[in-house]
Amino acid sequence: MITFDDFVKVDIRVGKIISAEDFPEAKKPTYKLKIDLGNEAGVKKSCAQLCANYTKANLKGKLVLCVVNFPPKQIGSEISEVLTLGVPGKDGECVLIEPEREVEIGGRLF
Repeated sequence: MITFDDFVKVDIRVGKIISAEDFPEAKKPTYKLKIDLGNEAGVKKSCAQLCANYTKANLKGKLVLCVVNFPPKQIGSEISEVLTLGVPGKDGECVLIEPEREVEIGGRLF
């Protein structure tokens, strides 16, 4: 079990997806995302398996939650700088966690 102090070490921020591109080199259907995480974190790249539930067009402009303080991870030929958060839908595919209303880009989860 972790403590609350452990939890607050995880820096989860609101980001806005500014672009989504196909990532055909990935083992599973994946998009390469660019996400604006505000002034403090800036624009970061993320690789996410979202193709089953989202098109590139409906991802653009979407608000998402991202872990910004994990180390970058090599995904095939790309580096994923943040972890875009989601949960499994009824089909087991990723459903993004989104704020229910407009919030400030870069805002930290508390």
